[in-house]
Amino acid sequence: MIYPPYQILNPEHIFQTAAQFPNVFRPRVAESHKGTYGTLAVIGGAAGMSGAVILAATAAIYQGCGKVWTGFNQAGLPFAVISERPEIMLATAEQLCRRKDIGAWAVGCGLGLQEDARHIITWVLQHTQNQPLLLDADALTLLARSQTDRKLAKQHGNLVLTPHPSEAARLLQTTTADIQANRMKSAKAISQTFNAVTVLKGRQSLVATPDGQVYTNFSGNAGLATAGSGDVLTGIIGSLLAQGIAMQEAVQAGVWLHGAAADVLRDSQIGEIGMLAGEIAPAARWLRNWLTNQTANPVKLWHA
Repeated sequence: MIYPPYQILNPEHIFQTAAQFPNVFRPRVAESHKGTYGTLAVIGGAAGMSGAVILAATAAIYQGCGKVWTGFNQAGLPFAVISERPEIMLATAEQLCRRKDIGAWAVGCGLGLQEDARHIITWVLQHTQNQPLLLDADALTLLARSQTDRKLAKQHGNLVLTPHPSEAARLLQTTTADIQANRMKSAKAISQTFNAVTVLKGRQSLVATPDGQVYTNFSGNAGLATAGSGDVLTGIIGSLLAQGIAMQEAVQAGVWLHGAAADVLRDSQIGEIGMLAGEIAPAARWLRNWLTNQTANPVKLWHA
């Protein structure tokens, strides 16, 4: 894929916002290796839905995760769909759940809603209490359906939930209209119900914490209204978590960076119409490096 020359139309504003996340935009040390930057497990991709988990895993590796494993919820491995990204390691979901070297987990993209998927959700909730766990997409629907999993989620202690409004409605056992009528209240309720950092996606996505704080994100545009953009967000946040960024900073920065990358694409003669989810990850990589370089080698961004 050939990437366009990226540009930022308002560098002063974007630099000021990024300064809120110093651990994300910190230069790498020379004496480092792939183990320094963590190992992420991305689980999903039931039959016919392999693209969702591939988008998440690709976004994770573009965000600098040292190692990314992709666990497909299928009997076999669909090698063909990932031929352009040999850097991503492949396994079935069952195989990946047996590994002992995972630092963070992102589960749900294209996972499916069958019994095998439900078992995966229960397993990760039971066995990853000492590691960050992000649940998205089908994982949220399965969580909403199971009283056992709801209890396990509240006890987890390192949980991130990233629902869109319909998934939020399932988690709170209400309607999508009710969620949208009071998004801030809804985000708080999910975080407190599940003891989790919550991203309520949508225009001006909200990040809520279990102690009742809610943060509004102002990056992003209508180009994000495309299939797979949520999977990319999962990969970005999961990657930051695997790299050891504290949970609240990783989630807030990931949400902002995802939207800001879409703004870069819009402003780089791509436009909002027809923006592809797969274009967001390389733009986010470019933006993170640009901001990191600005931090390490500051230049005058403000003019008299």
